[in-house]
Amino acid sequence: MRRGSSSTPAAALPTRRSVRPVRPANRRASASRPATSGHHRHRAARARGILNIVVMTFAMGLVATIAIPSYAFNPVAASQPAFAASEAQELKVDSSQTVEVSDEAAQTAVTRDAYTATSMDEILASRAAAEAAREAEELRAQLAAQYNSYSGPTATEYAAQSKAAPPPSGALGSIVATARQYIGVPYVYGGSTPSGFDCSGLVMFVYAQHGISLAHSVRSQSVSGTVISAAEAQPGDLVVLSDLSHDGIYTGNGNILHAPYPGAAVREQPIWTSSVFYVRIG
Repeated sequence: MRRGSSSTPAAALPTRRSVRPVRPANRRASASRPATSGHHRHRAARARGILNIVVMTFAMGLVATIAIPSYAFNPVAASQPAFAASEAQELKVDSSQTVEVSDEAAQTAVTRDAYTATSMDEILASRAAAEAAREAEELRAQLAAQYNSYSGPTATEYAAQSKAAPPPSGALGSIVATARQYIGVPYVYGGSTPSGFDCSGLVMFVYAQHGISLAHSVRSQSVSGTVISAAEAQPGDLVVLSDLSHDGIYTGNGNILHAPYPGAAVREQPIWTSSVFYVRIG
């Protein structure tokens, strides 16, 4: 052994770390352990109490549910007539699949509804009528444009040129031929030239070309000649409505050539009323 060395082993010598005083690390934990344990016991007791309440509530509800039918059923009340099954209900139960119908019951004939469909012929006829109307309108517009440019003599000028001479015998037919030249001229209120006619304006203009001067008035024209019967009427005579609201030129076979009303044009058609009289001019 060297001089100056200690006989105490090195392992027994205290170190700096071991020299420090030992702190009671578990002192706080050991101090609080009793309180924590008591808290857990309190929570467990509370949970058991709540569980007991839930179990009791569930048990009571189950018992009450089972007991409801026995409380609801009242044999005394159920035997009363108000709760008895009706005849209709018993019939449904007893004879629901064996309904019998008397031979005297009324038998209803089943027929199809009276619906009809438009045939192809009707469709084609409708299209043809629409096309004819369109073509007639185009023709009317062309005639209107043509006559709007009219700059020839007026009825007064025609009558003056012929010196108001009465038409010769057999001239009534030529009056109809003259009048037919103006078929398609649009109706114009107060019109008396081929740019537009009203009823008395057409009569005045046509007759003026045959030497007959007439006023532009249905009433005046109706007294400008001799009233004749329908049997005596000839093409070229004057047709006047009995109320003096309209007139035109008779073309034979019960037809009249006239300027009918606004929106229409001069046309020849059957006389639509018996309330007319005939006048022969000249």
